[in-house]
Amino acid sequence: MATITRQIGPADHGQRMTLDEYIHADFVDGWLYELARGVIVATEVPGPDHGRVVRRLTRMFIVYEDRHPGVITFGAGGSDCRLRLPGMQSDRHPDQAIYLDPQPPGPNVWTRWTPHIVVEVVSKGGEDRDYVEKREEYLRVGVSEYWIVDPGQRRILVLCRAGDTWVETVVAAGATYRTHLLPGLEVRPDELLGE
Repeated sequence: MATITRQIGPADHGQRMTLDEYIHADFVDGWLYELARGVIVATEVPGPDHGRVVRRLTRMFIVYEDRHPGVITFGAGGSDCRLRLPGMQSDRHPDQAIYLDPQPPGPNVWTRWTPHIVVEVVSKGGEDRDYVEKREEYLRVGVSEYWIVDPGQRRILVLCRAGDTWVETVVAAGATYRTHLLPGLEVRPDELLGE
């Protein structure tokens, strides 16, 4: 029996869909798509300011990998990884995901391989998505640390797992954050956010 593939575009924003339907859909180019608790989210590609912060994050993690080989097994951006939460009917593409465990063998890797660190850069209009929705989803899927980089507030909110809750640390401009997950890494909001 043939499967009918549905095409999703920006006009589908807010429409309901199952995770299975979403996984098998085709997407209209030029937009970013996620499935948030069974609802299609279509957003415009973030602007250059967002991209500059993501690029600085990427560079920071690559430099760390070069200086500390073997610690990070996979570092990925939004187009290179996904977090699938079948129980929540969600499919997320974080701005950065850092994996410390080896990739599990076999198919369906995105439902079985959880990053230790996930980073989202807040875009105007996406605050609720990053601060509320993804906060709960990333906790539920098993992420150890969730960093919310907020250019508007000039800070990073670091959420560290403590059992089934998050412990919050605000890293303001001028401060430095160090994570036990990546010994030797120093994260400075001023360097990531730029002027």
